[in-house]
Amino acid sequence: MDFGIALATTTDSWKVVKRAEELGFSHAWFYDTQLLNPDVFVCMALAAAHTNRIRLGTGVLIPSNRIEPVTANSLATLNRLAPGRIDFGVGTGFTGRRTMGMRAISLARMRRYIERVQGLLAGEVVSAEHEGGRQRYGFLNPELGLINIEEPIALHVSALGPQARRLTAQLGAGWINFTADERVAARTLDDMRAAWQASGRPVDSLYSTVFVLGAVLEPGESFASERALAQAGPWITVFFHNLVETSEPGSLERVVGSKMSDLLERYREVYLGYPADRRHLYNHRGHLMFVRPEERFLVTPELIEAMTFTGTEDVLRERVARLEAVGYRQLTVQLVEGHLDAVEDWARVFGLSGV
Repeated sequence: MDFGIALATTTDSWKVVKRAEELGFSHAWFYDTQLLNPDVFVCMALAAAHTNRIRLGTGVLIPSNRIEPVTANSLATLNRLAPGRIDFGVGTGFTGRRTMGMRAISLARMRRYIERVQGLLAGEVVSAEHEGGRQRYGFLNPELGLINIEEPIALHVSALGPQARRLTAQLGAGWINFTADERVAARTLDDMRAAWQASGRPVDSLYSTVFVLGAVLEPGESFASERALAQAGPWITVFFHNLVETSEPGSLERVVGSKMSDLLERYREVYLGYPADRRHLYNHRGHLMFVRPEERFLVTPELIEAMTFTGTEDVLRERVARLEAVGYRQLTVQLVEGHLDAVEDWARVFGLSGV
Protein backbone atom coordinates (compact mmCIF):
# COMPACT_ATOMS: atom_id res chain seq x y z
CA MET A 1 0.00 0.00 0.00
CA ASP A 2 1.19 3.52 -0.78
CA PHE A 3 0.88 6.31 1.77
CA GLY A 4 0.45 10.00 1.11
CA ILE A 5 -0.12 13.31 2.82
CA ALA A 6 -2.54 16.06 1.83
CA LEU A 7 -2.03 19.69 2.74
CA ALA A 8 -3.88 22.98 2.93
CA THR A 9 -1.40 24.53 0.51
CA THR A 10 1.02 27.18 1.78
CA THR A 11 4.34 28.60 0.62
CA ASP A 12 5.97 26.49 3.34
CA SER A 13 4.30 23.22 2.32
CA TRP A 14 7.52 22.07 0.67
CA LYS A 15 9.12 21.68 4.11
CA VAL A 16 6.70 19.01 5.34
CA VAL A 17 6.65 17.40 1.87
CA LYS A 18 10.43 17.12 2.01
CA ARG A 19 10.18 15.53 5.44
CA ALA A 20 7.45 13.18 4.20
CA GLU A 21 9.74 12.06 1.39
CA GLU A 22 12.51 11.36 3.91
CA LEU A 23 10.07 9.32 6.00
CA GLY A 24 9.00 7.21 3.03
CA PHE A 25 5.65 8.67 1.96
CA SER A 26 4.97 8.13 -1.73
CA HIS A 27 2.58 11.00 -2.48
CA ALA A 28 1.84 14.59 -1.48
CA TRP A 29 -1.45 16.20 -2.48
CA PHE A 30 -2.06 19.96 -2.42
CA TYR A 31 -5.46 21.61 -1.92
CA ASP A 32 -6.54 23.88 -4.77
CA THR A 33 -8.65 26.33 -2.77
CA GLN A 34 -8.12 29.89 -3.93
CA LEU A 35 -9.08 32.58 -1.43
CA LEU A 36 -8.28 30.16 1.40
CA ASN A 37 -4.74 29.14 0.45
CA PRO A 38 -1.83 30.39 -1.67
CA ASP A 39 -1.72 29.32 -5.31
CA VAL A 40 -1.41 25.56 -5.64
CA PHE A 41 0.99 25.56 -8.59
CA VAL A 42 3.39 28.05 -7.03
CA CYS A 43 3.57 25.99 -3.86
CA MET A 44 3.90 22.70 -5.74
CA ALA A 45 6.81 24.20 -7.69
CA LEU A 46 8.59 24.91 -4.41
CA ALA A 47 8.02 21.30 -3.34
CA ALA A 48 9.24 20.04 -6.72
CA ALA A 49 12.46 22.01 -6.32
CA HIS A 50 13.13 20.58 -2.84
CA THR A 51 12.29 16.89 -3.38
CA ASN A 52 13.52 14.03 -5.54
CA ARG A 53 11.15 11.04 -5.34
CA ILE A 54 7.77 11.85 -3.81
CA ARG A 55 4.87 12.32 -6.24
CA LEU A 56 3.16 15.73 -6.21
CA GLY A 57 -0.52 16.10 -7.08
CA THR A 58 -3.35 18.59 -7.15
CA GLY A 59 -5.78 17.38 -4.54
CA VAL A 60 -7.98 18.37 -6.22
CA LEU A 61 -8.07 20.96 -9.00
CA ILE A 62 -11.39 22.58 -9.93
CA PRO A 63 -11.95 22.87 -13.72
CA SER A 64 -14.00 26.08 -13.74
CA ASN A 65 -11.28 28.06 -12.00
CA ARG A 66 -8.69 27.86 -14.80
CA ILE A 67 -9.10 27.46 -18.54
CA GLU A 68 -7.62 24.30 -20.03
CA PRO A 69 -4.47 25.82 -21.60
CA VAL A 70 -3.51 27.39 -18.27
CA THR A 71 -3.92 24.12 -16.39
CA ALA A 72 -2.05 22.10 -19.01
CA ASN A 73 0.76 24.65 -19.06
CA SER A 74 1.03 24.63 -15.26
CA LEU A 75 1.11 20.83 -15.09
CA ALA A 76 3.70 20.65 -17.89
CA THR A 77 5.82 23.25 -16.08
CA LEU A 78 5.73 21.21 -12.88
CA ASN A 79 6.62 18.15 -14.94
CA ARG A 80 9.71 20.01 -16.11
CA LEU A 81 10.73 20.56 -12.49
CA ALA A 82 9.82 17.07 -11.27
CA PRO A 83 9.79 14.81 -14.36
CA GLY A 84 7.34 11.93 -14.08
CA ARG A 85 6.29 12.85 -10.53
CA ILE A 86 3.20 14.98 -11.20
CA ASP A 87 -0.41 13.87 -10.69
CA PHE A 88 -3.44 15.68 -12.09
CA GLY A 89 -6.11 15.33 -9.40
CA VAL A 90 -9.45 16.86 -10.40
CA GLY A 91 -13.03 17.13 -9.13
CA THR A 92 -16.28 18.97 -9.79
CA GLY A 93 -15.64 21.43 -7.00
CA PHE A 94 -16.50 21.74 -3.32
CA THR A 95 -14.65 24.46 -1.43
CA GLY A 96 -12.93 25.87 -4.51
CA ARG A 97 -16.38 26.91 -5.78
CA ARG A 98 -18.28 27.24 -2.51
CA THR A 99 -15.82 29.94 -1.41
CA MET A 100 -17.23 31.98 -4.30
CA GLY A 101 -20.85 31.16 -3.54
CA MET A 102 -21.20 28.62 -6.39
CA ARG A 103 -22.12 24.95 -6.56
CA ALA A 104 -20.20 22.11 -8.20
CA ILE A 105 -19.96 21.89 -11.99
CA SER A 106 -21.58 19.11 -13.99
CA LEU A 107 -19.82 15.83 -14.72
CA ALA A 108 -20.17 16.50 -18.45
CA ARG A 109 -18.33 19.79 -18.08
CA MET A 110 -15.60 18.15 -16.04
CA ARG A 111 -15.21 15.41 -18.63
CA ARG A 112 -14.76 17.91 -21.46
CA TYR A 113 -12.21 19.79 -19.40
CA ILE A 114 -10.21 16.66 -18.54
CA GLU A 115 -10.16 15.48 -22.14
CA ARG A 116 -8.89 18.83 -23.38
CA VAL A 117 -6.18 19.09 -20.74
CA GLN A 118 -5.06 15.55 -21.45
CA GLY A 119 -5.08 16.25 -25.18
CA LEU A 120 -2.81 19.24 -24.69
CA LEU A 121 -0.46 17.22 -22.48
CA ALA A 122 -0.31 14.61 -25.25
CA GLY A 123 0.91 17.30 -27.64
CA GLU A 124 -2.37 17.57 -29.53
CA VAL A 125 -4.14 20.64 -30.87
CA VAL A 126 -7.56 20.78 -29.21
CA SER A 127 -10.72 22.71 -29.99
CA ALA A 128 -12.95 24.44 -27.46
CA GLU A 129 -15.47 27.24 -27.17
CA HIS A 130 -14.21 30.50 -25.66
CA GLU A 131 -15.83 33.92 -25.57
CA GLY A 132 -18.57 32.98 -27.98
CA GLY A 133 -16.36 31.34 -30.58
CA ARG A 134 -14.57 28.08 -31.18
CA GLN A 135 -10.79 28.19 -30.84
CA ARG A 136 -7.98 25.73 -31.54
CA TYR A 137 -4.89 25.71 -29.37
CA GLY A 138 -1.86 23.62 -28.44
CA PHE A 139 1.68 23.97 -27.16
CA LEU A 140 3.64 26.06 -29.68
CA ASN A 141 7.23 24.99 -29.05
CA PRO A 142 7.50 22.05 -26.63
CA GLU A 143 10.71 20.96 -28.36
CA LEU A 144 12.57 23.77 -26.58
CA GLY A 145 12.31 21.82 -23.32
CA LEU A 146 10.82 24.72 -21.38
CA ILE A 147 7.96 22.46 -20.33
CA ASN A 148 7.72 18.67 -20.18
CA ILE A 149 5.01 16.74 -22.00
CA GLU A 150 7.18 13.68 -22.54
CA GLU A 151 6.81 12.02 -19.11
CA PRO A 152 3.20 11.01 -18.38
CA ILE A 153 1.06 12.96 -15.91
CA ALA A 154 -1.35 10.57 -14.19
CA LEU A 155 -5.04 11.48 -13.92
CA HIS A 156 -6.94 10.97 -10.65
CA VAL A 157 -10.61 11.87 -10.26
CA SER A 158 -12.38 12.67 -7.01
CA ALA A 159 -15.61 10.72 -7.41
CA LEU A 160 -17.95 10.45 -4.45
CA GLY A 161 -21.17 9.56 -6.26
CA PRO A 162 -22.01 6.58 -8.49
CA GLN A 163 -22.20 8.61 -11.71
CA ALA A 164 -18.83 10.20 -10.99
CA ARG A 165 -17.36 6.76 -10.35
CA ARG A 166 -18.64 5.56 -13.71
CA LEU A 167 -17.04 8.55 -15.40
CA THR A 168 -13.78 7.76 -13.62
CA ALA A 169 -13.92 4.22 -14.99
CA GLN A 170 -14.68 5.42 -18.49
CA LEU A 171 -11.65 7.72 -18.34
CA GLY A 172 -9.44 4.96 -16.90
CA ALA A 173 -8.36 7.34 -14.16
CA GLY A 174 -7.13 6.80 -10.64
CA TRP A 175 -9.98 7.10 -8.15
CA ILE A 176 -9.95 9.41 -5.12
CA ASN A 177 -12.40 8.75 -2.29
CA PHE A 178 -12.89 10.73 0.94
CA THR A 179 -14.11 8.86 4.03
CA ALA A 180 -12.97 7.73 7.46
CA ASP A 181 -15.55 4.93 7.71
CA GLU A 182 -14.08 1.60 6.62
CA ARG A 183 -17.52 0.10 5.92
CA VAL A 184 -18.44 2.99 3.61
CA ALA A 185 -14.97 2.78 2.06
CA ALA A 186 -15.47 -0.90 1.29
CA ARG A 187 -18.95 -0.42 -0.22
CA THR A 188 -17.87 2.45 -2.47
CA LEU A 189 -14.78 0.53 -3.59
CA ASP A 190 -17.01 -2.38 -4.57
CA ASP A 191 -19.14 0.02 -6.62
CA MET A 192 -16.06 1.54 -8.22
CA ARG A 193 -14.79 -1.92 -9.14
CA ALA A 194 -18.12 -2.77 -10.75
CA ALA A 195 -17.95 0.41 -12.81
CA TRP A 196 -14.35 -0.36 -13.73
CA GLN A 197 -15.25 -3.86 -14.95
CA ALA A 198 -18.28 -2.53 -16.84
CA SER A 199 -15.89 -0.31 -18.77
CA GLY A 200 -13.93 -3.39 -19.83
CA ARG A 201 -10.98 -2.82 -17.53
CA PRO A 202 -9.30 -5.49 -15.34
CA VAL A 203 -9.98 -4.86 -11.66
CA ASP A 204 -6.32 -5.07 -10.70
CA SER A 205 -5.55 -2.04 -12.88
CA LEU A 206 -7.71 0.26 -10.72
CA TYR A 207 -5.62 2.60 -8.55
CA SER A 208 -7.81 3.63 -5.62
CA THR A 209 -6.90 6.27 -3.03
CA VAL A 210 -8.77 7.05 0.17
CA PHE A 211 -8.25 10.38 1.92
CA VAL A 212 -8.75 10.51 5.70
CA LEU A 213 -8.32 13.09 8.44
CA GLY A 214 -7.78 12.46 12.12
CA ALA A 215 -5.25 12.29 14.93
CA VAL A 216 -2.84 9.75 16.40
CA LEU A 217 -3.63 9.67 20.12
CA GLU A 218 -1.01 9.14 22.78
CA PRO A 219 -1.64 6.30 25.26
CA GLY A 220 -4.32 7.53 27.64
CA GLU A 221 -5.19 10.58 25.53
CA SER A 222 -8.94 11.02 25.07
CA PHE A 223 -10.99 12.00 22.05
CA ALA A 224 -11.77 15.21 23.95
CA SER A 225 -8.17 16.46 23.99
CA GLU A 226 -7.30 19.81 22.45
CA ARG A 227 -4.91 18.07 20.06
CA ALA A 228 -7.61 15.70 18.85
CA LEU A 229 -10.00 18.60 18.37
CA ALA A 230 -7.45 20.60 16.38
CA GLN A 231 -6.31 17.74 14.13
CA ALA A 232 -9.59 15.87 13.62
CA GLY A 233 -12.13 18.63 14.14
CA PRO A 234 -11.89 20.24 10.69
CA TRP A 235 -13.24 17.04 9.10
CA ILE A 236 -16.39 17.31 11.25
CA THR A 237 -16.99 21.02 10.69
CA VAL A 238 -16.65 20.63 6.91
CA PHE A 239 -19.41 18.02 7.09
CA PHE A 240 -21.71 20.64 8.64
CA HIS A 241 -20.50 23.38 6.27
CA ASN A 242 -21.86 21.25 3.45
CA LEU A 243 -25.13 20.20 5.08
CA VAL A 244 -26.16 23.69 6.12
CA GLU A 245 -25.90 24.88 2.52
CA THR A 246 -27.66 21.91 0.96
CA SER A 247 -30.58 21.15 3.31
CA GLU A 248 -33.77 22.69 4.64
CA PRO A 249 -34.33 23.10 8.40
CA GLY A 250 -35.22 19.80 10.05
CA SER A 251 -35.12 17.86 6.78
CA LEU A 252 -32.27 15.49 7.65
CA GLU A 253 -33.33 14.05 11.00
CA ARG A 254 -34.43 10.74 9.46
CA VAL A 255 -31.14 10.53 7.58
CA VAL A 256 -28.56 11.53 10.20
CA GLY A 257 -30.47 10.94 13.46
CA SER A 258 -31.82 13.33 16.05
CA LYS A 259 -28.51 14.17 17.76
CA MET A 260 -26.76 15.05 14.52
CA SER A 261 -29.82 16.91 13.31
CA ASP A 262 -29.93 18.94 16.51
CA LEU A 263 -26.28 19.93 16.04
CA LEU A 264 -26.99 20.89 12.45
CA GLU A 265 -29.91 23.08 13.43
CA ARG A 266 -27.80 24.77 16.11
CA TYR A 267 -25.17 25.46 13.48
CA ARG A 268 -27.87 26.69 11.09
CA GLU A 269 -28.64 29.41 13.63
CA VAL A 270 -24.97 30.42 13.54
CA TYR A 271 -24.96 30.28 9.73
CA LEU A 272 -28.11 32.41 9.40
CA GLY A 273 -26.50 34.97 11.71
CA TYR A 274 -23.82 35.66 9.09
CA PRO A 275 -24.51 38.51 6.61
CA ALA A 276 -26.96 37.10 4.06
CA ASP A 277 -25.08 38.27 0.96
CA ARG A 278 -21.81 36.63 1.99
CA ARG A 279 -22.63 33.70 4.25
CA HIS A 280 -20.43 31.46 2.11
CA LEU A 281 -17.39 33.56 3.04
CA TYR A 282 -17.96 32.84 6.73
CA ASN A 283 -19.18 29.26 6.35
CA HIS A 284 -16.05 28.02 4.55
CA ARG A 285 -13.47 30.03 6.44
CA GLY A 286 -10.91 27.59 7.83
CA HIS A 287 -12.10 24.69 5.66
CA LEU A 288 -9.93 21.65 6.56
CA MET A 289 -7.54 24.03 8.33
CA PHE A 290 -8.97 24.95 11.72
CA VAL A 291 -12.13 25.01 13.82
CA ARG A 292 -13.66 28.46 14.24
CA PRO A 293 -14.70 29.47 17.79
CA GLU A 294 -18.41 29.71 16.91
CA GLU A 295 -18.48 26.15 15.52
CA ARG A 296 -16.43 24.45 18.19
CA PHE A 297 -19.57 22.97 19.78
CA LEU A 298 -19.92 20.74 16.71
CA VAL A 299 -16.70 18.86 17.46
CA THR A 300 -17.73 16.45 20.19
CA PRO A 301 -15.56 13.55 21.41
CA GLU A 302 -18.26 11.18 20.16
CA LEU A 303 -18.11 12.57 16.62
CA ILE A 304 -14.31 12.60 16.60
CA GLU A 305 -14.38 8.90 17.44
CA ALA A 306 -17.19 8.05 15.01
CA MET A 307 -16.40 10.25 11.99
CA THR A 308 -12.63 10.68 11.84
CA PHE A 309 -9.52 8.55 11.52
CA THR A 310 -8.52 9.02 15.15
CA GLY A 311 -7.16 6.55 17.68
CA THR A 312 -4.02 5.18 19.26
CA GLU A 313 -1.29 3.76 17.04
CA ASP A 314 -2.36 0.14 17.47
CA VAL A 315 -6.03 0.91 16.70
CA LEU A 316 -5.10 2.95 13.64
CA ARG A 317 -2.80 0.23 12.33
CA GLU A 318 -5.76 -2.17 12.43
CA ARG A 319 -7.90 0.34 10.53
CA VAL A 320 -5.18 0.80 7.92
CA ALA A 321 -4.92 -2.97 7.54
CA ARG A 322 -8.67 -3.23 6.92
CA LEU A 323 -8.53 -0.58 4.19
CA GLU A 324 -5.62 -2.38 2.57
CA ALA A 325 -7.41 -5.72 2.86
CA VAL A 326 -10.47 -4.49 0.97
CA GLY A 327 -8.22 -3.30 -1.83
CA TYR A 328 -7.27 0.36 -1.49
CA ARG A 329 -3.93 1.07 -3.13
CA GLN A 330 -3.16 4.32 -1.34
CA LEU A 331 -4.12 5.90 1.98
CA THR A 332 -3.57 9.64 2.28
CA VAL A 333 -3.84 11.47 5.57
CA GLN A 334 -4.72 15.13 5.53
CA LEU A 335 -2.47 17.20 7.78
CA VAL A 336 -3.83 20.28 9.54
CA GLU A 337 -1.97 23.59 9.43
CA GLY A 338 -0.20 24.23 12.74
CA HIS A 339 0.09 20.48 13.36
CA LEU A 340 2.26 19.44 10.44
CA ASP A 341 4.64 17.63 12.78
CA ALA A 342 1.91 14.97 12.95
CA VAL A 343 3.55 13.58 9.81
CA GLU A 344 5.95 11.85 12.21
CA ASP A 345 3.06 10.21 14.08
CA TRP A 346 1.48 8.95 10.87
CA ALA A 347 4.79 7.60 9.58
CA ARG A 348 4.96 5.40 12.68
CA VAL A 349 1.37 4.23 12.21
CA PHE A 350 2.11 3.33 8.58
CA GLY A 351 5.38 1.61 9.48
CA LEU A 352 7.38 3.64 6.99
CA SER A 353 11.06 2.84 6.66
CA GLY A 354 12.28 6.41 7.18
CA VAL A 355 11.07 6.56 10.78
